[in-house]
Amino acid sequence: MGVLPVPAEVRAILLDIEGTTTPIAFVQETLFPYIKDNVKEYLRAHWEEEECQRDVGLLRKQAQEDSSLDGAVPIPLESGSGEEELERVIQAVVDNVHWQMSLDRKTTALKQLQGHMWRAAYATGHVKGEIFEDVVPAIRKWREAGMKVYIYSSGSIEAQKLLFGYSTEGDILELFDGHFDTKIGPKVESESYRRIAASIGCATNNILFLTDVPREANAAEEADTHVAVVIRPGNAGLTDDEKSYYSLISSFTELFLPSST
Repeated sequence: MGVLPVPAEVRAILLDIEGTTTPIAFVQETLFPYIKDNVKEYLRAHWEEEECQRDVGLLRKQAQEDSSLDGAVPIPLESGSGEEELERVIQAVVDNVHWQMSLDRKTTALKQLQGHMWRAAYATGHVKGEIFEDVVPAIRKWREAGMKVYIYSSGSIEAQKLLFGYSTEGDILELFDGHFDTKIGPKVESESYRRIAASIGCATNNILFLTDVPREANAAEEADTHVAVVIRPGNAGLTDDEKSYYSLISSFTELFLPSST
């Protein structure tokens, strides 16, 4: 795709994760299957812990709110009548988690349990955050050139820090000046990018946003943020119109910083 010059006014680079720094396959084929395959074992191991009980309480509350939905799985309360009953409750939680995940739901209750399970998986070495090989060398060069580098992902800030803290490249959290998730706003709304700019103390046109999702690129552009769409293996294809409209890169090494000359 050649070289993409970075506009001279850009002072910060804002990065998406899935499909940009990290293969989509890592999320779809490693992170989510890990939850499905290990949730019962995790609940059995941590059931008595306060954090696990809070997670189950949130899931139970969500299940009550979902009771009118087709296929919803209720989570009964424990009455303390032995191992058999405990297994029934744990199985109900497992079934509820599997049901929510099958619908690709993003409830706070589900995300909280997933976050705690991933934290344990990263810490024990069962999972390592996968990073495209061009990412770390490129970010180091950007920082040497005086750029600030931030992450903006729909995954929670805790999940972001786990991915980069326990990555295939080691702990690379030092490379980032800050993290944003959807608490600052949805990635497909232009106001989110204005809030990010205000938060880091610059104008929106001082930011270059790299993402693989045209709808996010469009929202950023509406806020007067510079954008480039990242083409990676496994990413969704772009239309001919999107290919001709957006600046495209297939590697971070294709970004050319005027200040680095």
